[in-house]
Amino acid sequence: METTSRVGAEDAPDTATAEGMPAARRTVDGYLAAPFPWYALDEAFTGPRRLMQVGTAADGTVQHGSIGHGDEPSVRADAGAEKQRFAVVVTVASSPVRHSGDGTGVLDATTVSSAAWLAGSGLLACTWPAQMDHSLRDDWLDQQTETAFELADDLDGPAWSVLSLPVDGVPVPFHYRESEFGWVLAGSARGGVHIGAYGRGMSAYGLGFSVVGDITTYA
Repeated sequence: METTSRVGAEDAPDTATAEGMPAARRTVDGYLAAPFPWYALDEAFTGPRRLMQVGTAADGTVQHGSIGHGDEPSVRADAGAEKQRFAVVVTVASSPVRHSGDGTGVLDATTVSSAAWLAGSGLLACTWPAQMDHSLRDDWLDQQTETAFELADDLDGPAWSVLSLPVDGVPVPFHYRESEFGWVLAGSARGGVHIGAYGRGMSAYGLGFSVVGDITTYA
């Protein structure tokens, strides 16, 4: 069993501006600051793609980030969320437990379980069960997020199956699970990264992943 830490859920894209800098520019700058390669769906996917947001450690080091494909997820079911077709690819830097760059603390290790946790919590963040009152969603989300964390910490458990998908053209085994809200998968790639992904309305079985050659084309 792998042990993961809560490296943080994916936040919604930031559309604001700061000091006159466009949000898209600030977003791609975060991706460019990462010391690891980014992954996305391979060229077989011909639909729209978008940068989402990077996650950083306390010392500002980029740890992970997401690239969206297809429809932009909408939380509310009454906004047509049940008909959306999307897949989000999460790239997580693989790293051991280490001291932070500013010397003030320790950064947790990141593993395949970290990628599974980020993907699972990302799917929940864009899910709103039908007929659920707004006042109940926070409690539901807390409960489901805890469940997603426990599942990510037990990748060899019965909730997961193994799905082989190409990464840079080479078959790679992924941990895979489905729920009524969509699917989640997680595995490892070359270049010292783990890949997580989640989606709804698009089958995971036909997906492939490849390294992004020029992340600025997504800006």
